[in-house]
Amino acid sequence: MKVQFLKTSLTFTALLFLLGCGVLISQQTEDGWETMFNGSDLSGWTTKIHHYEVGDNYGETFRAEDGMVKVRYDQYEGEFNYRFSHLYYNQPFSDFHLTMQYRFVGELYQGAPEYTMKNSGIMFHSQDPKTMLKEQDWPISVEMQFLAGIEEGIERPTGNMCSPGTDVVYEGKIDPRHCINSSSDTYFGDQWVTAELIVLHDSLITHIINGKTVLQYTKPQIGGEVANGYDPKIKQDGKPLKEGLIALQSEGQPIDFRDIKIKNLKGCTDPKAKNYKEYFVVSDAKSCSYE
Repeated sequence: MKVQFLKTSLTFTALLFLLGCGVLISQQTEDGWETMFNGSDLSGWTTKIHHYEVGDNYGETFRAEDGMVKVRYDQYEGEFNYRFSHLYYNQPFSDFHLTMQYRFVGELYQGAPEYTMKNSGIMFHSQDPKTMLKEQDWPISVEMQFLAGIEEGIERPTGNMCSPGTDVVYEGKIDPRHCINSSSDTYFGDQWVTAELIVLHDSLITHIINGKTVLQYTKPQIGGEVANGYDPKIKQDGKPLKEGLIALQSEGQPIDFRDIKIKNLKGCTDPKAKNYKEYFVVSDAKSCSYE
């Protein structure tokens, strides 16, 4: 079943039902969409690279060129040395619909782990990079992982879920795997792929690739392993992840990101309020303004 548009009067409960059935959701208008990248510079974003202080964009790992955010390593020296990097959007979100396009380009940097070949992603519900220690490798967050095919005939889905320092509930229970594969097709070469992420605080999470729902899970929370070098006070296992920052990832593989947009889904849902928006599906009564 496909739905061509989502009625803006849809209730939160109905939205959960539709997403749970894997229904494709789209809007007829661009109302509520905000551009996260201005196309010319990285203002509004903060870099954190493993082994470097917050804000040090070593070797211009992340750069704004040709209307895109590009990840490059041509100014790196020496071995890769696990210099995993993330570019954080400075505004936190709890309930949102994120969309972007990505493509893998070039070759894996020398010495980067083999598993990072044609591998990147976006982190969400992430800790603030200002709370990360210099030697912390991954942010405590949830990742929508992007992969591309390497060998013909071997499936390598994209839009997967990975969980550095976190856990999620999948098929009714906490899943012990670090990564859960999606049901997406395998995409080869440097073709653009459209990725969408619909996040409802610590409730339902939906991954969409090229318009197809490919993975769903619930109850993201702090827990699990993989993240290293963090401040122990930050990793409070079992704590629900209801909001956080969004970050683009760099693991040693050049990649381009473009058309990065977000729609906030939480706000005033009272039609009598001045700041009511039809596209809000999660109520925030405290935000309503009547004067």
